[in-house]
Amino acid sequence: MATILIIDDERLLCDLLQSSLRQHGHEVFTAYNGREGVASFHQRRPRFTLLDLNLPDINGLEVLKRIRQIDPQSAVIILTGCATEQLERQARNLGITDFLIKELSFDVLLGAVQRAMQEPAMPAGSPRIPAGTVGVPPTLKEKQSILVVDDEQQLCDILTQYLSRHGYRVLSAQDGPTALSLAERERPRLIVLDINMPGMNGVEVLRKLRAKHYEGGVMMLTGVRDEDLLKEVLELGSIDIVGKPADLERIRLAIEVSLILSKR
Repeated sequence: MATILIIDDERLLCDLLQSSLRQHGHEVFTAYNGREGVASFHQRRPRFTLLDLNLPDINGLEVLKRIRQIDPQSAVIILTGCATEQLERQARNLGITDFLIKELSFDVLLGAVQRAMQEPAMPAGSPRIPAGTVGVPPTLKEKQSILVVDDEQQLCDILTQYLSRHGYRVLSAQDGPTALSLAERERPRLIVLDINMPGMNGVEVLRKLRAKHYEGGVMMLTGVRDEDLLKEVLELGSIDIVGKPADLERIRLAIEVSLILSKR
């Protein structure tokens, strides 16, 4: 068992990594900003740290420098959605284990973390781990089918992985037309639908679903508080509305309730 620290302001990603790593027997702690991360590192002295570069208070490079002052040899993987050659060079000069892009699939991220815990920190200039599929997918119990619709690819990936690990058969779409096509073909028991999407927003998708006589449940995700929109989605038969950001357990519980209600 290893002690792992995740420093990232994206709570859903933190939750999914924490849940997956704990299933492998590791002790996992999270921090959602740089100062909290440094304090947690100083207190916990983790075997391994996963560090986001783009944090809301102090940036990841400054956090990495402070970590190196505490422990020059600790294994650290950088995770970023805004990579540049200069940033990567600066990070590698500080002796990181790897430098990964957030657009990689969750399995790649998890595989990189698992490998990092088995190896000492790599010297500066080490090549990054190439993208690919790592790990063995869990056996699904094929419970209920769920369609996740959100234009944020990473959120789709995170929810798909998390719900799959809880035994659901999960489909995903990043736009309205794709969602409508999948819903008509697959007839999922529940659709988790983002309201705010470009092109065709979630309200319009829900209207078209009802026009096509879709009888499954619909649970809305939203980062906005537009009372008129919220009223309309409820009138269109949305079972629940979950505000963003929400932790994965909150979403899963809302899905469980929505599935029960959709059977009535």
